[in-house]
Amino acid sequence: MAAVFNEEQSELRSMVRAYCTDYFSETDVRRDVESDSGFRKTAWERMATELGLQGIALPEEYGGAGAGHAELCIVIEELGRALAPAPFLSTVAMSANLLLATDDQAARERLLPGIADGSRIATVAHREPAPRARTADIDSRATRVDGVWRLSGVKTHVLAADQSSTLLVTALTSEGLSLFEVDAPAPAVETTPLQTLDLTRRQATVEFHSAPAILIGRQGGAAEYLGNMDRRLSAAVCAENVGGSLRLLEETANYARTRQQFGRPIGSFQAIKQKAADMLLNVELARSAAYQVARAIDSGDDAAGVEVAMAHALTSDAYVATAYDAIQIHGGIGFTWEHMAHLYFRRAKANAALFGTPDDHRERAAQLMGI
Repeated sequence: MAAVFNEEQSELRSMVRAYCTDYFSETDVRRDVESDSGFRKTAWERMATELGLQGIALPEEYGGAGAGHAELCIVIEELGRALAPAPFLSTVAMSANLLLATDDQAARERLLPGIADGSRIATVAHREPAPRARTADIDSRATRVDGVWRLSGVKTHVLAADQSSTLLVTALTSEGLSLFEVDAPAPAVETTPLQTLDLTRRQATVEFHSAPAILIGRQGGAAEYLGNMDRRLSAAVCAENVGGSLRLLEETANYARTRQQFGRPIGSFQAIKQKAADMLLNVELARSAAYQVARAIDSGDDAAGVEVAMAHALTSDAYVATAYDAIQIHGGIGFTWEHMAHLYFRRAKANAALFGTPDDHRERAAQLMGI
C-alpha cells in the first residue's frame, strides 16, 4: 500500500524540500564536500533555529517538537534526496535516539537540548577495526581511576567524527559493554579521517588514549541501548535510500524526455521505457516499505524489528539498482565527474555496506522470525 501523508506531514515535506533547494543545490553540495569542514555550519544552525529539524522527533522537555518517527523520516528522505552534506544522520538518527534509549535522565538533559538547538553535533563510536567487528569482540575498555572513567581503544568508520563535539562511545567495563560520553576535542582523543566512497558523508578512525569519559546509563547496558537505536537508525536509512532513489528517478525521467537520439526522445524507445518502469516500481515499493516501518515504530508494533530489517534490505537494493539504471540511461555523461549521478551511486553503495548489507538484514529478519 502506498504511503499516505496527512496535511501537516505534506507541509513539512514541502518546507524541507524548499530549504534543501535553497541551501543544498548541486553547486552547494560540491563546494561543501571539498571544504575543510565538509559542511556549512550556517546551514546547520538554520536547520535548527528556523525549521527545528534537529529536534523534530525529540520530546518537548528537551527542546524538541515531540513529533513521531514518521516525521523524522520525511526530513531524512528530503535531505537524502538533496544529498545534503550535514551530520544529521549521526547526530539525530543515531546519537539522539541512543540517548533516548538509555535510562539516564541527567545525560538526556545535558545533551539533547544542544542537539535540538543545533549547538551540539554528536556521533556514535561503536564499530572496531576488523576482524573485531562483533559486539562480543569489542576491545575498547573503560576503567575508573580516582573517581574518573578513563577510556582506551580504537573505533573505526565513525560518522562525522571530525565534525562532532560529542562522541558516544561503547567500551567494556567489569560489568559488560557500557556507553560513555567523550569530549571529541579532548587531547586524549585522536581522530584520523578516512578516504570514503561517499564523499558527502565523512568517516574517521578515532583512538582513545585513556580519555576522560562519563558513564551514560548503567554499566553493561550498551547492548540494549544499541539495539533500540539500530531499529530507528535502520528506519531512517530506509527513508534516506528512498529520497536518493526518488531524485535519481526524477532526473532520469527528465533526461529521457529531452535527450534526442535518431530524431526522437530516448524515452520513446521501448528499452528505456522498460528500464524507467522498473525504476519507478522499485522506488514506490521501497517508499511504501520505508513509511510502513516508520509508522510501526511510532505505534510500538511488536513486529517492527522484523519489518525494519526487511525494509532496510529492500530499500538498499532498490537504491543501488536505481543508481545503476540511472547511469545507464544517462549514457556516457552518467559516468562523468561533472554529473551528480555518481555521487548518488556512491551514497547508495556506501549505505548498503556501512549500515549492514542487504543480506545482513535479511538474515536478521530470519533470526527474529525464528527461521
